[in-house]
Amino acid sequence: MYSFDDKACLKTFEELLSVDSTTGQYQEVQDYLVSRIEEMGYPYEKAHKGGVIADLGGEGDPLVLSVHVDDLGLMVRHINDDGTLNVCAVGGLFAFLCVNENVRVHTRDGKVYSGSICRIPNSIHVTEEELRDVLPDYRKNVCVVLDEEVKNADDVQKLGIETGDVIALDTKYQYVNGFIKSRFIDDKACAAVLLTLMKTLKEEKIKLKRKVYAYFSVYEEIGHGASYLPEGVKDFLALDIAPLGPEQNSDEHKVSVFAKDALYPYHYEMTSELRNCAIENKIDYVMDIFTPHYSSDGDTSLVAGHDIRHSAIGPGTRNSHGYERTHIKGLENTYKLALAYILR
Repeated sequence: MYSFDDKACLKTFEELLSVDSTTGQYQEVQDYLVSRIEEMGYPYEKAHKGGVIADLGGEGDPLVLSVHVDDLGLMVRHINDDGTLNVCAVGGLFAFLCVNENVRVHTRDGKVYSGSICRIPNSIHVTEEELRDVLPDYRKNVCVVLDEEVKNADDVQKLGIETGDVIALDTKYQYVNGFIKSRFIDDKACAAVLLTLMKTLKEEKIKLKRKVYAYFSVYEEIGHGASYLPEGVKDFLALDIAPLGPEQNSDEHKVSVFAKDALYPYHYEMTSELRNCAIENKIDYVMDIFTPHYSSDGDTSLVAGHDIRHSAIGPGTRNSHGYERTHIKGLENTYKLALAYILR
């Protein structure tokens, strides 16, 4: 088994986190990916709607390894009379998971403004009961306050901010004792794992036994990330987080092999191949169900009509869609299983 370059993986993860890429705002992160792929010397194509597909080599029975690089975020819905912003979610970002976070508002003219997500009212010294008893709700009691001298909607409009502008959240990345804490571990951590795997293939001059593509999708968080696939793809393996919680088996130090998600069972034989691959290569894994509420990019490809087998693996991760946490061992075991599977 080829060793896992944890330093390179973490560096790549930090670089990905430094690029705001709320779903729909993909161009900058796509440019980053293209630069990395070109640097490694892989041929690639860009999907017309956004996303990058790199050809890792090999011949016959193509396999896709998929990750997504779009982040949860917000969008300006309306400018309030007092100069605050009424917002709506892009993807499954619940208000209670992002109140008090710092944000960046991106205008369509390329300007970026700082702000924060606040409750209305926002001072516990004044309205303790309401703040304690009423859940945050974008439609009723949550807004974005700009770090600008604005008093009304006209002041905000003069800055160039308007309905439809995208709002990105700070990541708050930390690495402590092997634990990785950040927003958007889902799924930029797996994107870093895949880029690290691609680096290994290139540096070790590894010859693949079948055609393999690396697919970086940009619309997974809203449900149509991998609806387009290259011609002839037979198998689809999504790399995504493995959420922890009651009745979940996933562990931050391990890679999960998923048997099912909220929509479908994963392909039985392909899932068994991944399980057996983990056992044969002594990779620390668990079998799990990918939660009762969410699914992966492979489902998108099936719904689009592609005749594929699909499955999913990923590192155990706490606090999904919030301030997430995983462990470097979880990333390492995901890397090892993905690499072992394509080399088997």
